[in-house]
Amino acid sequence: MKKKIFNFSNTYSKLPETFYEKINPVPVKNPKLEQYNLNLSKQLNIDPKKISDETGSLIFSGNLIPTGAHPIAMVYAGHQFGNFVPKLGDGRAILIGELITTNGERFDLQLKGSGRTPFSRQGDGRSPIGPVIREYIVSEALHYLGIKSTRSLAIVSTGENVVRERLIPGGILTRIASSHIRIGTFEYFYHKNDLKSLNKLIEYTNQRHFSDKNGKNQYESLLKTVIKSQAKLISKWMGIGFIHGVMNTDNTSICGETIDFGPCAFMDHFNPDRVFSYIDHSGRYSYSNQGKVMLWNLSKFAECLIPFLDANLNKSRKKAIDCLNTFPDYFNNYWLKEMSRKIGISTAKKEDQLLINDLLEILTNENLDFTLSFRNLSKLDSQNTNSFFDKIKNKKKFGNWVDRWNKRLENEKQKISKIKHKLNDINPAYIPRNHIVEEIIESVEEKNDFSPMKNFLSIIQKPFINQNVNLKYESAPEPHEIVSNTFCGT
Repeated sequence: MKKKIFNFSNTYSKLPETFYEKINPVPVKNPKLEQYNLNLSKQLNIDPKKISDETGSLIFSGNLIPTGAHPIAMVYAGHQFGNFVPKLGDGRAILIGELITTNGERFDLQLKGSGRTPFSRQGDGRSPIGPVIREYIVSEALHYLGIKSTRSLAIVSTGENVVRERLIPGGILTRIASSHIRIGTFEYFYHKNDLKSLNKLIEYTNQRHFSDKNGKNQYESLLKTVIKSQAKLISKWMGIGFIHGVMNTDNTSICGETIDFGPCAFMDHFNPDRVFSYIDHSGRYSYSNQGKVMLWNLSKFAECLIPFLDANLNKSRKKAIDCLNTFPDYFNNYWLKEMSRKIGISTAKKEDQLLINDLLEILTNENLDFTLSFRNLSKLDSQNTNSFFDKIKNKKKFGNWVDRWNKRLENEKQKISKIKHKLNDINPAYIPRNHIVEEIIESVEEKNDFSPMKNFLSIIQKPFINQNVNLKYESAPEPHEIVSNTFCGT
């Protein structure tokens, strides 16, 4: 049974079968469409009239394969916490097809939690409803915060429980991505020494994502473009206190989108060494390490391109190293620009880095909330007082910083009062705080009540605007509400 709903034009499934396994989702017992992203649906040129609750439940659970779909599970490898795994792949996700929007953009439509695949290893291919909700909320929040990310189209409850530490209601997420090609996809073919397939992957990636950026050497152009886009992405994460939590190479999208939301979280009280992943004992994926880890990931990507960068192996290695050496400057410049914007500086200079770092040091020493600290800078009055900052113990140090900040703002082209007023357009009031997300998940798991999630989703669509909502959505957690660890949910 098939139904024409989506404008599919599949290209990845036309690549050799070494790239994937053809497989359909495993049907579930009693699917129910719990959440549908109408705004995203319109952007994807999906007629909302064709997505009834019943039809959506069947399609987004995988119980009904729509016309034009070519369901596949993609294969890839990856470095996980620095250790190489030669074969991973979509163990609980199936790419249904590629959608073409009205303006010609191409997006993958993938089901996560849709059952076992040849890459599931010991897993059941399913997902608890909690990680599905977490990814839906966080990915949509990142989008509305102006950060490149995969999107979430739908949540379906399965009517079945999954077994983890306990029985938990199951869910399936419909994820939308520019593609699901990862650094780990390149690593898979490179470590198999399958250079023919690797070259085909490079050509496909360039054509799909970077056709307008190809230079004389398409391989070098690809490396340079990916390096620059990843530097920009990580700087954006840093600017909102986001910690991805599991920056393995198989969780690094080649097109510079945030992907794979496992133990991710937004920091509350600022701590540069903060981690949330329960298994990250060494702090490999801490907030402050994210730039360094991305450079490490990119070095693995560059390694995959060495056979193609130049016919001379020594020259090829040098080109790879030269490209990688650009990352620190890209990252530092993007970070400086991002953090300068947060304190009202539009013309960032190298010396502004000290001003920013001194503020971050104050946040650390005073145990201040990252998001609220930047949001409240706009409220500092002419006497440089604001109730939020009253809790600061070292008032002299903070006062000196404010004086330096005001003096620096005098060099901007606008009046200081106007600059501070505009800070609210840059520093969000609402982020998916861990305790709020956990509260929403608990509401679904314990009461099957999705209304708190729906309410919060409407709030995070306007993260920079003060809304007439419960103050808890913009407040830091109380000590008893702090969530210290998050889990990937697989």
